[in-house]
Amino acid sequence: MPAALRLFAFVLLLTATAAPLRALAQEAPPAQVAWRLLDYISVDYPGAVQGDRVISAAEYAEMQEFAKTVRVRLASLPATPAKAGLLQGADALATEIAHKAPPAEVAVLARRLAGELLAAYPTPLAPATTPDLALGARLYAEQCAACHGATGHADGPNAKGLDPAPVAFADPTRARERSLFGLYQVIGQGLDGTAMASFAHLSDTDRWALAFYAGGFAFDADAAQAGEALWKADPNLRARFPNLQAVTQVTPAALAAELGEPRATQLTAFLRRQPSAVTPSGEGSLDVARTKLQQSLAAYQAGDPKRAENLALSAYLDGFEPVEPTLKARDGALMVRIETAMGELRASVSSRAPAADVATKVERLIALLNVAEQALAPERASAASSFAGAFAILLREGLEALLIVVAMIAFLGKADRRDVLPYVHAGWISALAAGAATWAAATWLISISGASRELMEGFGSLVSAAVLVSVGVWMHGKSHAEAWQRYIKEKLSAALSKGSAWFLFGLAFVVVYREVFETILFFAALWAQGGHLALMAGAGVAMVFLAVIARLLLTYSRRLPITQFFAYSALLIAVLAVVLAGKGVAGLQEAGLLDVHPLAGAPRIEMLGVYPTWEGLWAQLATLALLVVGFRIAGRKTATAA
Repeated sequence: MPAALRLFAFVLLLTATAAPLRALAQEAPPAQVAWRLLDYISVDYPGAVQGDRVISAAEYAEMQEFAKTVRVRLASLPATPAKAGLLQGADALATEIAHKAPPAEVAVLARRLAGELLAAYPTPLAPATTPDLALGARLYAEQCAACHGATGHADGPNAKGLDPAPVAFADPTRARERSLFGLYQVIGQGLDGTAMASFAHLSDTDRWALAFYAGGFAFDADAAQAGEALWKADPNLRARFPNLQAVTQVTPAALAAELGEPRATQLTAFLRRQPSAVTPSGEGSLDVARTKLQQSLAAYQAGDPKRAENLALSAYLDGFEPVEPTLKARDGALMVRIETAMGELRASVSSRAPAADVATKVERLIALLNVAEQALAPERASAASSFAGAFAILLREGLEALLIVVAMIAFLGKADRRDVLPYVHAGWISALAAGAATWAAATWLISISGASRELMEGFGSLVSAAVLVSVGVWMHGKSHAEAWQRYIKEKLSAALSKGSAWFLFGLAFVVVYREVFETILFFAALWAQGGHLALMAGAGVAMVFLAVIARLLLTYSRRLPITQFFAYSALLIAVLAVVLAGKGVAGLQEAGLLDVHPLAGAPRIEMLGVYPTWEGLWAQLATLALLVVGFRIAGRKTATAA
């Protein structure tokens, strides 16, 4: 065969197999396909059967075919205790359709089975971030308007001749029966037997934006305006929709049965047009954490511990960590319990504990998250909680940095090197400016992920601890008057003229920015909850306290004899180094960079950097050992020189 002919045959073979391979690669999981078909049956069955009579043979045949496909898809799912019940439900649904049961009964069966399916085989039920409707409008114009019409009336130029016709999103009757999650599923998977193709190539964020935008066509601006008034006036409605999952799962018809009309339509119009009303704090939600935990358990039970471990970590970083600052301000004990339980779950998965133990830990965590959701409810916010949270956070974080900066300033005063003080002041002032820039960036430009935050805190703490170990050992060596006088005469002036001043600048910047970085993330979360005046008042009072403490420390340090000053400073810096070593390891564990091995019965004292894990304990013991050895060596050198 000539080479050109062989090449032509090869190209034909690739062309013939490429489409099936792409379809196979992008095929949705069986559970999601089954859920989509159940949702379609619950919405479209009334178009096939009315009053025990088939009104559309084609639609009825499609309903029967979909019911069979649901049964096949469910049968292919991994074995779980719930699978047998799901198959029985699928058989019951097929029987009802075969007997031309009333649409209301079929809809109840289909939706019940769909809910049980999601409980047994969890799938993301809501967007992880607030949908961008401007993005949804652009994607709709590019991808959907040609068939579904620019205003959702199924009158686009490509709609002619399509059988079945495209869905009219603006049809209020059909929209009443369709949830946003149902729209999201169809966008991602397409619909067999129709011209609706899969848009799986779009990102999850894009598909959710499209679902919210398309889901709003059937509801006008007047209804949305009335819904906004209802939302602001009735706290019970806000409690009814604590997160985006509550918005994406409910159909307008089900909401009407619960709230009545026109309230249901008005509220639906408002929430589909302004989903940010449900998520005022921005990224992440406890719903994301619950979903990830269920997925982690399912993966572990299916024999995939690595994926289970990644999902458990994601439950913390993407679901819980974004709301941790607010919860810490409102109920610090609950925050500690959840954070500890998250670590214990990851440790159990990592150590390949029995599936029953992992399931128990997941159930306990979900129960704790439910309690946390109540603590985070908007109505729980108050001026007193905002004030107390701001005061405690700024005082706690500021004190740690203050002690180090004051020690540096006092040291330069004792050394009579006030000419170097501008470097120290420039360091902490630059850290505050960088913190303000970080606040602005986190608010308007970027989203700081949970992993980024924990890595920043972890590495920042460890670097600071390493520097403080060397500084503490050096100060201990100068705690004898003779050693200090000799150092003054021989080295101090030369040392500070060779770049040590910039070292002091860098140290002041690192230790202050680490605390500022954590503080601004806490304040950003509290700011989103309202109570701005109380928040600023709490921060102001904390700054006054810090200023008074700084003044007292500087005054006391001037009165101390030089030997006592260095002895006390060395001890203080040694303690801070041990504290930061524990915090650094904890931060890297929370970011998933280090394993977690819980230390049963050990206390958790955040102020001292003590966390109940073996890794944290060994890090602090190693830091303490380095300090002890360094102090002894420095003491011997001083004694020998004397």
